[in-house]
Amino acid sequence: MNCVIGLGNPGRKYTCTRHNAGYMVLAELARRMGAKFAESGFFDIAEGVISAGGDNVPMVLVRPGTYMNASGLAVAEAVSRYRFTVSELLIIHDDMDLPFGKIRLKRGGSSGGHRGIESIISHLGTGEFMRLKVGIGRPPEGDDVIDHVLQPFSPQELTYLADIIGLAADAAIQVFAKGIEAAMSEYNGREVIEDSGGK
Repeated sequence: MNCVIGLGNPGRKYTCTRHNAGYMVLAELARRMGAKFAESGFFDIAEGVISAGGDNVPMVLVRPGTYMNASGLAVAEAVSRYRFTVSELLIIHDDMDLPFGKIRLKRGGSSGGHRGIESIISHLGTGEFMRLKVGIGRPPEGDDVIDHVLQPFSPQELTYLADIIGLAADAAIQVFAKGIEAAMSEYNGREVIEDSGGK
């Protein structure tokens, strides 16, 4: 079963913050499949099918209801209840080490300092799940990292955000339509902003 999990913080005040990039991509996937989320314990869930190049790709979307640093609690519950295997999981999250405007797919690895991924690895006992990273860039030197991820995207960033979220949603679909390796080849070199180092 194809399972996409988008990370973020629940609550209206976090809706448009950088840390909620995973939630945003998940919302776009739900929109495309015409599905609505239903509350289910520590997470919300939506199921449906998305058309991709003539193929119908079934997906289960999981939105943790826990705060980012406790994402593993919700993910572990979803895995246990729906019997997902680790190889079926695609985790979508923000990444400061990736410039704004870029996305990157990978399989496995460490948390890279991301507390949500760290929590998931701790609860699942493995990091061998697929990830889709949405670049948010680092704050200017001297600015607080936590403030950066919990702040809304800047007005300039917002002009590109819908395209970035759309590209990330496309990549997530292709992971399950073509496989992670093919999707990596297609999307890891792509960027929405020609000079993504700027903000």
